[in-house]
Amino acid sequence: MKKRILVTGGAGFIGSHLCERLLDEGHEVICVDNFFTGTRENIKHLIGNPYFEIIRHDICFPLFVEVDEIYNLACPASPIHYQFDPVQTTKVNVSGSINMLGLAKRLRIRILQASTSEVYGDPTVHPQPETYWGHVNPIGPRACYDEGKRCAETLFFDYHRQHGIDIKVVRIFNTYGPRMHPNDGRVVSNFIIQALKNQDISIYGDGSQTRSFCCVDDTVDGIIRMMNTPRGFTGPVNLGNPNEISILDLARLIIELTGSSSGIVLEPLPQDDPYRRCPDITLAREKLAWKPKIDLKTGLEKTLEYFSSLIDYQETNYGINPKIKVL
Repeated sequence: MKKRILVTGGAGFIGSHLCERLLDEGHEVICVDNFFTGTRENIKHLIGNPYFEIIRHDICFPLFVEVDEIYNLACPASPIHYQFDPVQTTKVNVSGSINMLGLAKRLRIRILQASTSEVYGDPTVHPQPETYWGHVNPIGPRACYDEGKRCAETLFFDYHRQHGIDIKVVRIFNTYGPRMHPNDGRVVSNFIIQALKNQDISIYGDGSQTRSFCCVDDTVDGIIRMMNTPRGFTGPVNLGNPNEISILDLARLIIELTGSSSGIVLEPLPQDDPYRRCPDITLAREKLAWKPKIDLKTGLEKTLEYFSSLIDYQETNYGINPKIKVL
C-alpha cells in the first residue's frame, strides 16, 4: 500500500538512504531537515522525483503535515557535531521527540524512533542485549547525545503507555557507507580520508578497543522491517553488525584497501569513549528476520569509492589537497 511518509533528518547520512529506499518502494516521502549536518548533496538525485518533497525545518518547533507514518531520525550523530551545541542536541532529542510524538498522536499514526547504541554508554555487559540498561555518565561531554537519546526513548514509551501511540524503537550501532559526512569525526570516515590522502591515520587510544560496523544498506533494511512489524511490538531492537574488529585492525584494513602509504599514530583517548561496543541481534533475527548481509570489506570498498569521488571533486574545484569541505 502506498503511504505518505515523513522522514525527519532525511537529508542526513542514514536519512537520505532511507528516503531513497522508501521512494523505490513506491511511497511518497516528505524529507524534513534543518541542514545542520544533513546536506542537499545527499538528496539532490531525489529532487526531480514528483513523490519527493523537502521541508527545511527544525523539529524543535512544531510541524503540521498530513502523513501516514513518521521516521524520526533528526539529530546530529557524531561527537564533533553533537558536542558543537550540546544544549541544542538535548533539545532536538527532547523537544523534537515531543513534537513528533504530538504529531503522531494528532494523526493517530505509527512513529519510529532512531535511537542509538550510545544508550548503553561504556557497557559492562558484552555483547549488549536490549535488556541491558547501560553504563552512562550523565554529566560528561557525550551526555547530551547519550542521555538525550535515552530521554527520547522514555518519551516514546510514555506516549505509548499514556496515549496509546503506536511506536517502534531501534537502537542503531556504528553504521558506515556512502554519504557519510566527511567532517563527522567518525572512525571510518577519518581513516578513509587520511588513507586516501596518504596522511598518518590517527587512532585514539592504543587501538585495541573494538567496534562493529554495519553497512548503511543493511541498517536501512532493518529500520524499514521494524516499522512494518505488527502493532504492539515496540522494541527497542538492536540494529548492527555482531562481528567485532579492533580499531587498529580497521586502520590496517583501510590502508590495505586503499594502497595507502599512511602510517599510524596514537592519540589520547577521549573521555567516556566506550572500550567495546557490539550488538546482540538475537531479537532482530527473531522479530525482523534481519541480519547484516554486506561484509565489512565489500561495504568499505563502496565507501572508499564515494570518498574518492568526493576528494576528486574538491581538488578539481578548490585546488590541490584542500581541506575537505562540507558540500
